[in-house]
Amino acid sequence: MEIKKTPKADLEKDISLSFFMGAVIALAILFVGFEWGEEDIQVATDSGVAAVIDEEEIEMTVQNEPPPPLPEPEVVREPDILEIVEDEVKVENIQIASSEDDVSQAQVDTYVPPIEEEEEEVDENYVFVTVEKMPEFPGGDNALLKWISEHISYPTIAQENGIDGRVFCQFTVNTDGSVSDVQVVRPVDPSLDREALRVLKLVPKFKPGEQRGKPVRVKYSVPVRFQLQR
Repeated sequence: MEIKKTPKADLEKDISLSFFMGAVIALAILFVGFEWGEEDIQVATDSGVAAVIDEEEIEMTVQNEPPPPLPEPEVVREPDILEIVEDEVKVENIQIASSEDDVSQAQVDTYVPPIEEEEEEVDENYVFVTVEKMPEFPGGDNALLKWISEHISYPTIAQENGIDGRVFCQFTVNTDGSVSDVQVVRPVDPSLDREALRVLKLVPKFKPGEQRGKPVRVKYSVPVRFQLQR
């Protein structure tokens, strides 16, 4: 026996239609929601590129820098005024000596003793080259050369070899006028040099040299000449 259903009993057909209608309504509500949220956004298209720009403009603020301070005014200094004062000095209370005692006392107060120069001490052992007063042979230099020529002997060996010339010698005249430290400064020949030294060691005393009025030791030079007669 076959079972028959009534149209009211066909519930599966109603369920599928209700699900389809609900989905359509939900998609419509979702689309309307998207369109409502994008009203405040403008879409600009340029060459197929979309850019989103906010309608709210950003206000730029510029801070004004304060102006530089003004330079301080230069202070003009007035020139100093020189006041000319007459050079008149009034001297008061001048005391005049009324007696000889007062005058002598004033002289004592103003007296300045002279400065005495200390004399330099002269070393007796020091040998001077030049002094205020040079040593002097009795009778002068000519008398000295004459004395040497009278007491000198020409060495025979020098005569035979024909040697002559002048031997320059030097010695010291002491404070008592005696001669010491005789030496040859410019030699000629050993035989002539020895004879010159021998003679000068026998020279009589000189008048000593003086420095600041005191006798001192002084260097003295003299040439001894040897000459052959030709």
